[in-house]
Amino acid sequence: MARALLLIDIQNDYFAGGTMELVGLDQAVSNAARVLAAFRADGAARFHVQHLAAHKEAGFFLPGTPGAEIHQTVVPRVGETVTQKHFPNAFRATALAAALQQSAIDERVVVGAMSPMCIDASVRAAFDLGFTATVVADACATRDLSFGGNPLKARDVHGAFMAALGSVYARVVTTDVLLGA
Repeated sequence: MARALLLIDIQNDYFAGGTMELVGLDQAVSNAARVLAAFRADGAARFHVQHLAAHKEAGFFLPGTPGAEIHQTVVPRVGETVTQKHFPNAFRATALAAALQQSAIDERVVVGAMSPMCIDASVRAAFDLGFTATVVADACATRDLSFGGNPLKARDVHGAFMAALGSVYARVVTTDVLLGA
């Protein structure tokens, strides 16, 4: 079975000191780096997805800024595909779907940020495109949110989205399960 790794939006603005710091991102990216190392060792396909804001008003992932750069922990190597996007869905207005179809990939393994935005949108779109996806839950992160004036902790937001994705759209596993540890 041919697998591909999709590393979605692991960019500097999400880390400490960035413009939209996520909760638990250091641990999630440590896990994403483990997955990336395994895919590199196996020679499996790797696709980095980089979000670039379409408008300055976004305030983060602004083109040409250090915050928009892919984090050093998972920086792409020569030969690894980098897809730039302007929407939460990594397949919208990009060549990512065509690249995955041309590579005869059976399973797409997804890591990155943020769980309720780009991970969710991309995994649901992958499902709609007929792709099989696996989300590595402990290699994804989000931030605290609120709804209706009620604060929601990042762990609860993340858990709710992983549960929803795992119910229909993808297989959801931990890094250790994925790597057979």
